[in-house]
Parts: sequence; C-alpha cells; structure tokens
Amino acid sequence: MEFIDKIVASENYAFISLLMLVVVALWFLPAILALMFNRKHFKLILLACIPAGFSLIAWGGVMVWATTGKVVEKYSNRTKSEG
Repeated sequence: MEFIDKIVASENYAFISLLMLVVVALWFLPAILALMFNRKHFKLILLACIPAGFSLIAWGGVMVWATTGKVVEKYSNRTKSEG
C-alpha cells in the first residue's frame, strides 16, 4: 500500500496516466482478444469484463471464453466431417 501512496504523492501525472492505461488494457484484455477470436460474442464478453475484473477466476473464465470461439467451431466441424 505504501507503493501506491508514494506514486500518488509524487504527483507524477504521466506515470499515473500510463499506469491507469495499463490497468484498463489488462482489465479489458479478454474483450480485445475477442475481437480476433470470438467476434460473435464480443459485446457479451465486453460486458462480462466489467465485473469479472474484480475476480481473477471470473476474469480467467472470460479470457477462456474470448479465446476459444473459432477454435471450438473449427474442431467441431472437423469431428462432424470425420464421423
């Protein structure tokens, strides 16, 4: 906690702004990845990122959901064609 107090007390606004930008980027990383991997559910994933950021387990679940969209369809189509 002292580290955060020192950052705020230093009044280094450039560093504070950069730190906030990094936190927001990490918070919404599943939504950013959903743009590449799971476009159909992008809006839902974006909404799910807001409360999921408070829980590492929920954030991990949203991350899995965001990155497995096309992969699941690809492998399900492959098994249908083989069977």
